[in-house]
Amino acid sequence: MEYTVDDKLSVRPITMDDTDLIVKWRNKPRIMNNFLVREPITHEDHVHWMHEKVENGLVRQFIIMEHAGGGERPIGSVYIRDIDMDERTAEYGIFIGEDDALGKGYGNRIVNWAVAYARDMGIRMFYLRVLTDNIPALRSYEQAGFKPARIEKDFIEHRDLMYMEIEL
Repeated sequence: MEYTVDDKLSVRPITMDDTDLIVKWRNKPRIMNNFLVREPITHEDHVHWMHEKVENGLVRQFIIMEHAGGGERPIGSVYIRDIDMDERTAEYGIFIGEDDALGKGYGNRIVNWAVAYARDMGIRMFYLRVLTDNIPALRSYEQAGFKPARIEKDFIEHRDLMYMEIEL
């Protein structure tokens, strides 16, 4: 099922056919620099993720689709992970894989969609982790209503890690 975000964006569930694209995006230095896991991923790593996390319902992962010029193309991925329906908590994550899709406000629109989607799932506490020097992401999360919860100093390579959350 595809979900409409707005007139320029939609999201659709990830499939195994997206593996090569995810591996390409996740291994870009720009993206790896802002991930907590800094090692490159392999095709096999992603297939394992799909089997162990996505297919088992521990993660709901989507491909972000940009609609422009009468066509559409995949530009990134958004996911809700560590879903705990007993506690009604989950973690948010996103990356924009296509460089020319940056700076268009897509991250802001996707985070707002994800907050509404998580609320519809029955999640009551939605949280995320972000490196504090990732200013565009911090601004996007704050705009969506996430509040700082705590900071881990020098978490990775002398960079601080902020935990943010929003009560739904």
